[in-house]
Amino acid sequence: MTEFLTAAVGLILALLALGLVSILRGPTDAERMMAAQLIGTGGIAVLLLLGTVTGVPASVDVALILALLATFASIAFVKKGLSRLNSDGAVSTEDN
Repeated sequence: MTEFLTAAVGLILALLALGLVSILRGPTDAERMMAAQLIGTGGIAVLLLLGTVTGVPASVDVALILALLATFASIAFVKKGLSRLNSDGAVSTEDN
Protein backbone atom coordinates (compact mmCIF):
# COMPACT_ATOMS: atom_id res chain seq x y z
CA MET A 1 0.00 0.00 0.00
CA THR A 2 2.87 2.38 0.69
CA GLU A 3 4.11 1.99 -2.88
CA PHE A 4 0.72 3.08 -4.21
CA LEU A 5 0.60 6.10 -1.90
CA THR A 6 4.15 7.06 -2.85
CA ALA A 7 3.22 6.83 -6.54
CA ALA A 8 0.19 9.03 -5.85
CA VAL A 9 2.47 11.60 -4.21
CA GLY A 10 4.71 11.57 -7.29
CA LEU A 11 1.72 12.08 -9.59
CA ILE A 12 0.41 14.97 -7.50
CA LEU A 13 3.84 16.60 -7.47
CA ALA A 14 4.01 16.33 -11.27
CA LEU A 15 0.61 18.01 -11.52
CA LEU A 16 1.78 20.74 -9.16
CA ALA A 17 4.68 21.43 -11.53
CA LEU A 18 2.13 21.98 -14.30
CA GLY A 19 0.28 24.34 -11.95
CA LEU A 20 3.44 26.39 -11.54
CA VAL A 21 3.63 26.76 -15.31
CA SER A 22 0.04 27.96 -15.27
CA ILE A 23 0.88 30.62 -12.69
CA LEU A 24 3.73 31.91 -14.79
CA ARG A 25 1.75 31.96 -18.04
CA GLY A 26 -1.69 32.96 -16.73
CA PRO A 27 -2.84 36.10 -18.50
CA THR A 28 -5.16 37.32 -15.73
CA ASP A 29 -4.89 37.63 -11.98
CA ALA A 30 -7.92 35.39 -11.48
CA GLU A 31 -6.32 32.54 -13.42
CA ARG A 32 -3.13 32.93 -11.42
CA MET A 33 -5.10 32.83 -8.17
CA MET A 34 -6.90 29.67 -9.26
CA ALA A 35 -3.56 28.04 -10.06
CA ALA A 36 -2.24 29.08 -6.65
CA GLN A 37 -5.30 27.47 -5.05
CA LEU A 38 -4.59 24.31 -7.05
CA ILE A 39 -1.06 24.27 -5.71
CA GLY A 40 -2.32 24.78 -2.17
CA THR A 41 -4.77 21.91 -2.50
CA GLY A 42 -2.13 19.66 -4.03
CA GLY A 43 0.28 20.57 -1.26
CA ILE A 44 -2.30 19.59 1.32
CA ALA A 45 -2.85 16.25 -0.44
CA VAL A 46 0.90 15.59 -0.60
CA LEU A 47 1.35 16.38 3.09
CA LEU A 48 -1.53 14.12 4.11
CA LEU A 49 -0.30 11.24 1.93
CA LEU A 50 3.28 11.60 3.14
CA GLY A 51 2.08 11.73 6.73
CA THR A 52 0.22 8.49 6.16
CA VAL A 53 3.18 6.78 4.48
CA THR A 54 5.79 7.90 7.00
CA GLY A 55 3.58 7.84 10.09
CA VAL A 56 4.39 11.44 11.05
CA PRO A 57 1.25 12.93 12.64
CA ALA A 58 2.66 16.47 12.56
CA SER A 59 2.20 16.59 8.78
CA VAL A 60 -1.57 16.68 9.31
CA ASP A 61 -1.14 19.85 11.40
CA VAL A 62 1.01 21.43 8.69
CA ALA A 63 -1.62 20.50 6.08
CA LEU A 64 -4.33 22.17 8.14
CA ILE A 65 -2.24 25.34 8.46
CA LEU A 66 -1.69 25.34 4.70
CA ALA A 67 -5.45 25.00 4.18
CA LEU A 68 -6.04 28.03 6.42
CA LEU A 69 -3.45 30.08 4.56
CA ALA A 70 -5.00 29.18 1.21
CA THR A 71 -8.40 30.26 2.50
CA PHE A 72 -7.07 33.59 3.70
CA ALA A 73 -5.33 34.15 0.37
CA SER A 74 -8.62 33.61 -1.47
CA ILE A 75 -10.44 36.02 0.83
CA ALA A 76 -7.75 38.67 0.37
CA PHE A 77 -7.91 38.28 -3.40
CA VAL A 78 -11.69 38.69 -3.46
CA LYS A 79 -11.60 41.68 -1.09
CA LYS A 80 -9.00 43.37 -3.27
CA GLY A 81 -11.17 42.85 -6.33
CA LEU A 82 -14.26 44.15 -4.57
CA SER A 83 -12.46 47.23 -3.30
CA ARG A 84 -11.78 48.26 -6.90
CA LEU A 85 -15.48 48.45 -7.65
CA ASN A 86 -17.33 51.72 -7.11
CA SER A 87 -20.82 51.83 -5.71
CA ASP A 88 -22.23 51.95 -9.27
CA GLY A 89 -20.29 48.87 -10.37
CA ALA A 90 -17.62 50.64 -12.42
CA VAL A 91 -14.03 49.59 -11.96
CA SER A 92 -11.92 52.12 -10.12
CA THR A 93 -8.57 53.14 -11.54
CA GLU A 94 -7.10 53.86 -8.12
CA ASP A 95 -5.11 51.24 -6.23
CA ASN A 96 -6.11 50.98 -2.58
